[in-house]
Order: sequence, then structure tokens, then C-alpha cells
Amino acid sequence: MIHPLYDQALKAFLAGVAAADPAEAVSRALPTFEQAPTLIAVGKAAVSMARMAQSILGALPEVLVVTNPENVINIKGAQVFAAAHPIPDQIGLQASQAVIAALKRAAKVEQPVLCLISGGGSALLPAPTAGISLQDKMDLNALLLASGADIEVMNLIRQQLSALKGGGMLRYAAPSAVTALILSDVIGDDLRAVASGPTVSPIGTRAQARAALEGLGLWAGVPVGVRLALEQADEIIDLPKATNILIGSNGISLAAMAGYLPLAQVHKRPLVGDVAEAAARVVAAGPGTHLFGGETTVKLTGTGRGGRNQELALRVALLAEQEGWQGPWLYLQAGTDGRDGPTDAAGGVVCESSIASLRGAGVNPEKRLTNNDSYPALAAAGALLITGGTGTNVADLGILIRP
Repeated sequence: MIHPLYDQALKAFLAGVAAADPAEAVSRALPTFEQAPTLIAVGKAAVSMARMAQSILGALPEVLVVTNPENVINIKGAQVFAAAHPIPDQIGLQASQAVIAALKRAAKVEQPVLCLISGGGSALLPAPTAGISLQDKMDLNALLLASGADIEVMNLIRQQLSALKGGGMLRYAAPSAVTALILSDVIGDDLRAVASGPTVSPIGTRAQARAALEGLGLWAGVPVGVRLALEQADEIIDLPKATNILIGSNGISLAAMAGYLPLAQVHKRPLVGDVAEAAARVVAAGPGTHLFGGETTVKLTGTGRGGRNQELALRVALLAEQEGWQGPWLYLQAGTDGRDGPTDAAGGVVCESSIASLRGAGVNPEKRLTNNDSYPALAAAGALLITGGTGTNVADLGILIRP
């Protein structure tokens, strides 16, 4: 897209992404260790976090890195797994088994453990509990992703079915001391929800997870093994303590964008929940420059291709047309990880001409939204934002410039 406001918006977004640079965050926060730790890095930012830790700490007894294929890089002295996201796969299962084995080895000699956690870890380390198969977890993830559930609810459920989530790493590592540096992709920075909290306490109980599935209308459709597991009584387990340190977040990136655009209005209330409601909030912001952080949800009712950021951008463009906005204006909405849903786009960039371009290309934007088909719709208008994998993940950022 060539637009007079595009460069300004893109540079502001990239400033937000840069503020979540995982390597720099690790270098600022990494503590000293009297004994070299076992290092386990999990998430979309795992590679850069692990490499920085290695460069500071030197040779380590064991290094495991689990990330998504788009961000995978071979690391000397490390075992690297390219596991699937957002639906787990066999490689993720193998990675889970390797992590558990490494934690047990550390526990035997009371070796300290350094965990580097970033968003995406929930899918990357499936580690199903007894009675749950990998296919069960794949089917459940697909149901949850299509349901419109927010990340806290999704991870409440997933924690109850995993040997590593909800403090599971601590149980395998005990009595070793565990330190975790956490890059948060969760709005509000509840560390129990980031990568489903492998080094913190669970969000809730099996009964609450079961109630959440019932509230979403999914209980009857989940795999039998999942229902049986969640119908069991809750176990009361005292988790070993860990040192959990937040090193990056959506709020920090939002502040960085504000530093690049000092006259912009920063919306402290995040864009969360239903994507249509979020679009209405953006359009109601009024003239000026507005900065948003958050992570919306989309309930999938169609069979199209897209992601929450692309759909939000397209909805904003449609609402702006309905409101009779006069140009120039521009709205950029994208995920800080560079990937929106199951697509190669980070999000979308729309302006005063986007809807006219769609209609001129024979694309009906309303019908495309009904079918959750925002990717090809935005592509027809040249309105996709494609950055490639950024190596970080602190949820989503939005920039509205309406002089």
C-alpha cells in the first residue's frame, strides 16, 4: 500500500515490536547463577531468548529450545524443536517429552533451571496427561480456537489436561531452583496464562474448566478423554516456588509507539473481546492519532481464511465507510509476532480507498466477513501487512491516523 500516512504508521508499529525484542529483554533481566543452569526456552521468541542467555552465561549443561517453524534457527549446543502452532503436533509431543526428561535430570543433581517463556508455548508443548491423546489435544485446540474464547479461558482449560502447564515444569524440576523470564502476550500480564503458565500456579480447577466448556457450548463436542479427565475430582498439589520475572509486555510496546508518536492518544483500555465490538471502539475514537493494544477474539462461523487482526482492519474500513469518513486516514492493525491466524500476514492496513478498491475488484466485503475470509479480501485491495516472523510476541497493536 502506498499512502501518505503508511510510512508513519508502519514505523510506529515497528517501534512497538522493537520494544518487545526478546534478546534485549533477556540481557536486561538475566540474573547471575552460582552454578550453570539447565536452560529451557519455549515459545515464539524462544530462539532469540536462548541465544542471548547462552552468550551471557557461556557453556551450559543442557539447552532445549521449542519454537514454531517460522522462527526456528539451529543453535550450537542446543536441541531445537520446530513444533506446530496453533494446533499441536507430534514434534511438540516429542519436545514435551524431552523437556520433562531434562527437568528430571536437573532435579537429580539439584541443578538450577532457567526457563525462558514466551507466547505460543501452550500449543508448542502439548504434554497430554494420562488418558488424553495428542489427537484429543489437537481436536480440543481446534474447537477452542474457533469458539471465540479469550486466552485466559483457553489456557484454564488446557492447563487441566497437561503435564507441563499450570506449574507442571516446577513439579518435574523439584527440588531444583527455577527462574523464569517471561515475555507476556497476555493482556493484563497474568503470568498464569502466558504459555499456560508452566512455572506458575494454575488459573483454576477442573470443575471451572468443565464449566467454561459448557458455557462455550463445547462440552458435548470435546473428545471423550477430555470429558473423563475434567469430570475427575481436583487434586490439591503444593507447587514448589519459582522466581518469575516479567521482561516484556503489550503495555511496554504501546508505550514505545507513543514515544515515536508523542502527540498520539494512548488508549489504556485494551482492545479485547469480540472483534466487531473492538472495531466499533476504534471508529468511535474520533479524529487524531490513536494507539491501541490488545487481543480480540473471533468466533468462526465460516470457512474462509484470515485472522483477528485482518478481520478487525476490514471491519474498521467498513464502519468508516458507513460513517462517511473523508480521507486521508489510515488504520494499521497487526500481531507483534508477524503472523495473524493461519496466514503469512501480520495483519492489515486500510485507508479511505480500501473498500472502494475491494468493490472495484468484485469483492463483497460484508460477505467475506460473514465467511471469516478477510485475508483474500484485504489482498484484493493491497491491504495486507506482511512483515515475516518477528521473533517476539506481545499480542496485537493498532494505529489509527485520522488528521
